[in-house]
Amino acid sequence: MTKRAASDLPVSPASSEAILESISDGVFTVDPEWRITSFNRAAERITGVPRREAIGRRCAEVFRSSTCGPSCALQKTLRTGKPVIGKSTYIVVADGTRVPVSLSTAVLRDAKGRVTGGAEIFRDLSEVEALREELEGRSRVGDLSTRSPLMQRVLEALPAIAASPSTVLLLGETGTGKELVARTIHALSPRAKGPFVAVNCGALPDTLLESELFGHTAGAFTGAVKERAGRFALAQGGTLFLDEIGEVSPALQVRLLRVLQERTYEPLGSSRSARTDARVIVATNRDLAARVREGHFREDLYYRVNVVRIELPPLRSRKEDVPLLVEELVARFNRLQGRAVKGITAEALSLLMAHDWPGNVRELANIVERAFVVCGERRIDIGDLPDELAGRLRPGAPELDVRSAHAVLDAEAIRSALERHGFNRLEAAKELGIHKTTLFRRIRKLGMELPEQDGRSARSETE
Repeated sequence: MTKRAASDLPVSPASSEAILESISDGVFTVDPEWRITSFNRAAERITGVPRREAIGRRCAEVFRSSTCGPSCALQKTLRTGKPVIGKSTYIVVADGTRVPVSLSTAVLRDAKGRVTGGAEIFRDLSEVEALREELEGRSRVGDLSTRSPLMQRVLEALPAIAASPSTVLLLGETGTGKELVARTIHALSPRAKGPFVAVNCGALPDTLLESELFGHTAGAFTGAVKERAGRFALAQGGTLFLDEIGEVSPALQVRLLRVLQERTYEPLGSSRSARTDARVIVATNRDLAARVREGHFREDLYYRVNVVRIELPPLRSRKEDVPLLVEELVARFNRLQGRAVKGITAEALSLLMAHDWPGNVRELANIVERAFVVCGERRIDIGDLPDELAGRLRPGAPELDVRSAHAVLDAEAIRSALERHGFNRLEAAKELGIHKTTLFRRIRKLGMELPEQDGRSARSETE
């Protein structure tokens, strides 16, 4: 009796079904009309869609992937006859959560070799993604991610802040991402399904801003031909974000104070009060406490908006986030522009790391977007950066190479670790995962100037 390979042994339909039900990967099959014909237990668990609801529906309605449409892997397999193996993507599950998965596809054929549909296998990579981010030292909350301890403290506080109804004051220089933080608070809050309405208080003159915020009745002023709802009304059940609150005039500050205290206001031209339950988040790049002392901002309004206070550090104070932000910006512009830019060279990154970023994250985003225009499909290089950033274009300026790029990154990582530990070399070496003598050697090699007294000796004197 001849022996047959295990792959040649017949497997009954019942056995096949038992195997599919026992594996941890999600599996579904479709017919030529893209309707789901089978959906295993793991597919139910990962997607949150019961099998009875999935069977008979089109796969795009159930398996909502970032590659659905022209980029569909299963469609490509059925068109070419070639399987797709281990493609990384995201799916949106039943509760709206985005889940990272890897997927593989295959053609289904009958006994005569005719195509009867396709099969897709997908694996939940959530734990792998979480581990990878943990290993990278990255913290993520909503659309915000960071490697900076300064920003990590901000991110750690956001879920608790989002759960409360309190007014939030966001402080930070222009371009630090105050609106993105406000949107993240809204998205994490019980009001997430309500509207998020943003108003730049510094972009409108007082009369227009008053109408914009509170609305007006027909005939309230010249040109007001019909009634118009204000932003407080539009944000009902959601969040109202007032950017550049420090630019509001003292007269309008009085009206804002009343809304925040009593939750009522009158539209322009109306004698009747309207109520609002919108949560208010305000932001400014000004020193509001100083403006109170100077008499430009009402003290009572300052205390009313300064209930929960978040200070966003400038990018120059968290340069360890520059490589991460560049990576995310490249991915974002690739999606928006349908491009495939590979990333950034070490030489170009070294210039970005050396820059002081007066315009913060907004300036970085503009520079990366500009680089996209000129770099084609290759990596962003020094020549793709603005001339004013690339000081090496000045006559006699030295060219940067990979070694100098690593030196800039290394020095930034060492300085950040030392600052976090009060220049205690031993604690900084532990955080960096190197021996203290290795740290001393790198500091000398990089020519870094540090305080003569480290954090350890300072503590010993005070004990």
